[in-house]
Amino acid sequence: MATRAVPAPLAHLPNALTVGRLVVIPVFVALMVQAAGGHSWPAAILFGAAGATDQVDGFLARLWRVESRFGKIADPLADRLLIDAAVILLVAYGRLPWAGLVVIGVRDLLLLLGWRVLAPHGVDLDVNVLGKAATWVLYAASASASASPRTRPGRSGSSGSGSGSRCSPACSTRVTAGER
Repeated sequence: MATRAVPAPLAHLPNALTVGRLVVIPVFVALMVQAAGGHSWPAAILFGAAGATDQVDGFLARLWRVESRFGKIADPLADRLLIDAAVILLVAYGRLPWAGLVVIGVRDLLLLLGWRVLAPHGVDLDVNVLGKAATWVLYAASASASASPRTRPGRSGSSGSGSGSRCSPACSTRVTAGER
């Protein structure tokens, strides 16, 4: 491994950003749970900032030549846990279809199994551009969905009248009994 390119205190910054992303998860969850209607600008901003640290920590670790075994394991774990928390909450609030949770869950399971099977055989599982792009899309979509009010028709925790309404309060149409 190459000699690090920064003083010792700065060498820990990439891992500190990763740990910070892990610490943000319960705060993000609390902000989303506390939010009325299942959307929260503070949660979305926190989520977006955490997503940005994902780019920064890896970039700095490579630039400064301070990549670590901890970072190679904790960084993708922090990504998965943060994105999974957001997806679970968005499904729970009816803001994302169950299929989204299934796709993300299967993806994460395949990544975990692939790592467990391939890494012991010496296969290097470094991050590539496609994986980073996919993670950024998930961060952007989850942050956007966390911030914006729900406008698509579907389940709503409390739509008001209870007279067959299947739309959110923001939805201007009603579904009649014959349309169900």
